[in-house]
Amino acid sequence: MSVLIKNGEIVTASERYIADILCEGETITRIDRNLQPPRGAEVIDAKGKYVFPGFIDPHVHIYLPFMGTFAKDTYETASQAALVGGTTTLIEMCCPARKDDAFEGFELWMSQAVGKSACDFSFHMGVTRFDDKTEKQLREIVKRGISSFKIFLAYKGAFGVDDAELYHTLKLAKELGVIVTAHCENETLIAERQKELLAAGKTDPGQHHESRPPAVEAEGVHHLVSFAELTGAETYIVHLSCREALDEAIAARQRGVRVSVETLIQFLTLDKTCAEKPKFEGAKYVMSPPLRDQGNQPVLWNGLRDGLVQTVATDHCPFDFKTQKIMGKNDFTKIPNGIPSLEERVNLLYTYGVKAGKIDLHTFVNCASTQVARTFDLFPRKGTIQIGADADLVVFDPNYRGKISAKAQYTNVDYNAFEGWKIEGRPSVVTVRGEVAARDGKFVGKIGRGKFLQRKPNHF
Repeated sequence: MSVLIKNGEIVTASERYIADILCEGETITRIDRNLQPPRGAEVIDAKGKYVFPGFIDPHVHIYLPFMGTFAKDTYETASQAALVGGTTTLIEMCCPARKDDAFEGFELWMSQAVGKSACDFSFHMGVTRFDDKTEKQLREIVKRGISSFKIFLAYKGAFGVDDAELYHTLKLAKELGVIVTAHCENETLIAERQKELLAAGKTDPGQHHESRPPAVEAEGVHHLVSFAELTGAETYIVHLSCREALDEAIAARQRGVRVSVETLIQFLTLDKTCAEKPKFEGAKYVMSPPLRDQGNQPVLWNGLRDGLVQTVATDHCPFDFKTQKIMGKNDFTKIPNGIPSLEERVNLLYTYGVKAGKIDLHTFVNCASTQVARTFDLFPRKGTIQIGADADLVVFDPNYRGKISAKAQYTNVDYNAFEGWKIEGRPSVVTVRGEVAARDGKFVGKIGRGKFLQRKPNHF
């Protein structure tokens, strides 16, 4: 069935105008004023509302074995949460452990999503070990439609690679035209600081930050870009949290290193005092890198505004507070890391970014959709509104007023890190490839309709 969106104010990363959008099949077929609906078309009146391209979250964890437990979402729950929040495409981190076979890991992660997701999806392939067998498998995985790797410079012994593996992963990525996304923290510094803090009896959630302060992240960024500079590989720093790390990335970029920067909605809105809440409440806010001093927030907002920071993601990673975070009750190093925010990202970015005057509408669309699509080989199929693009559209009501509540969320976790926060504006209608999937905070789409998005590196 066709869908005609009428009278909306279309906003892309570079344009803003009022027009109608006709979606036929799965794509946008016409954009013009005063379009007439084909017979049987659903007509959506978007007068007084914005129409954005579907938003893309470049960094989520849905299926994730981690620290002796599993993240709580499935693709059924996470894709519904994404769509209600205006996100129509997910890129998940496929993260087999060092001991696991890479190709088996890829097929396992794929099996969790195919036939289960309501929105479109792809993966960053985790490289947690590099040897001859893994190299052959990575080449095959790229042929299967994956154009990005993920490496960890943290989590020694679990996901982290050593320097030789880092070097060879980047060399392979350069050869194949693959971009390497990287978690940048110095694992040795973390391990030693954790030992010292625990030995001193400092075990509460607030100590998580003290075990990995900004210098630890900045050193991780410096480490990555040094290797990237020598290999010529294109890199993408995930979840950058602080001024010190951003300074390292900017300095590398000025030297000619190809490096992009992602920050998270959490780092733009929450700070380290959240993780210091009494009675173990702070465990809800433990993630890596940790929430930082509030003074870093304007640095990151300004970085988005000025193009120094390219994207805003979530690193969505849902662990229940009562049954999973509690594992670290007497030892902060055992708290499963992660703050779920897939459902809230777009509304928070609009409310506390656009409405607060920190970024404009074009930057909003660019950092949460268009630039993600460009970076990860999805543009112009995704990330923009133009004829021939997938009909992933968000009709956004700027006049909506509400509050965030765990009671109303689709995310499968027992708390919300933004409980009670006010939001100004939310998606009114969300389409995925021409079909309505969400209306006014309710999922109305089809579980299993989401497609795996095959991507080709620039080299191919």
